[in-house]
Amino acid sequence: DRRPGERDAGTWSDGKLTTRIGRNSGDVRAVLRTFVRHGAPSEILTQGAPHLGTDGLIGILKSLRGQLTELGVDLRFGTRLLGLETENNECVGVRVLGEAGEATIHADAVVCAAGHSADDVYDALEAAGAKLEAKPVAVGFRVEHPQSLVNGLAYGDLACRVVTGNSRTDKANLLRHPTDEALSRDSEALLPVAAYRLAADVGDHSIYSFCMCPGGQVVPALTKPSEMVVNGMSYSRRHSLFANAALVVSVATDDPCLDQTKGARRVLAFQRSLERKAALLGGGDYVCPVQRLTDFVDKKAPRQRPPPASSYRLGVREASLHDGLLPDPLADALRAAATGAFERSMPGFVGDDAILHGVETRTSAPLRVVRNAECESVSLKNLYPCGEGAGYAGGIVSAAVDGLRVARAVIGGQCSDVGAATGVEDPQDV
Repeated sequence: DRRPGERDAGTWSDGKLTTRIGRNSGDVRAVLRTFVRHGAPSEILTQGAPHLGTDGLIGILKSLRGQLTELGVDLRFGTRLLGLETENNECVGVRVLGEAGEATIHADAVVCAAGHSADDVYDALEAAGAKLEAKPVAVGFRVEHPQSLVNGLAYGDLACRVVTGNSRTDKANLLRHPTDEALSRDSEALLPVAAYRLAADVGDHSIYSFCMCPGGQVVPALTKPSEMVVNGMSYSRRHSLFANAALVVSVATDDPCLDQTKGARRVLAFQRSLERKAALLGGGDYVCPVQRLTDFVDKKAPRQRPPPASSYRLGVREASLHDGLLPDPLADALRAAATGAFERSMPGFVGDDAILHGVETRTSAPLRVVRNAECESVSLKNLYPCGEGAGYAGGIVSAAVDGLRVARAVIGGQCSDVGAATGVEDPQDV
């Protein structure tokens, strides 16, 4: 498992702080100010699309851990949840396995704030009687282009004014967009590395780009060697040669591609089936199966030529991602959107330089741990599902805001206590 605990949040997150829950709401501002106090640049308070980068997150997490320790929080790394302790439909604690063996921790309230890949936590919740329900997701691929190409599609003749400070990246950009002007990081009127956002509807499906990482890299996000799933990230300077984004298609809970006999786990089961197929296409050892976007839309098998360049560091293998990996209706919807609306918006988006990496499935939690208006499980008293893994958030900021909401519920609405714990000075921000 490459993703547990603090390492997951610091190593495999891109550090985007964008949110759709209200950029200027009190809770969102409180979260951003907390990040600044723990080492984030103050610019995130005013930027329209704040971004910390993977490297920026690591130090912030260490600082947050330090404050939690000072407040008396017992952080137990290397400890796994075995199950919930229940009495008369109430959660009274948890059973865990740590370095000292099995132990039972009794509690008046249990907050379950796992990530959305914690299948064993879902198992424990279901076994204890927590009500679960399937949730819509989106699945597809991580598409990667040269960043210099994306700069040109976004800025046209001004693409030469993108300067990252990385010599290889800047040289590649100037080769594609030459200029006689001598530019450096200190030059005036520079442009940031270009990003994009694309969306289209095809029949009953929505197809869109997601978690776009300019100057980033494709990374593994698997939790078992028998599965293959990718994500994207970028460092704070966004100075990689490549740009990547999820290219996904929506899957409703009643989609015909799902096995409805699996109940609340039908979306989760579908995700994992795609990931096992992708692992077989890659051949194992964390190798990622890839295909040129042009071959995918034309339904062509890989041609005999060197494998395409990729930022994925554990090796890539050309494969026929078009042939049976995704159900045909989903693959056809992706093709239609790519060659239609996406290509019209960004002429050149579909080309041999565009590489699909398979698969991107964990865009959000595949199920929801059902809770009431007081954030308490509807079927297990004293259990408080929280955050992205519980199905109530979709990123760093919304998960943190949901944490504030659950904290208020647990302590009975005493918002001042939440403020003291987070260090927020302005009462209206909590």
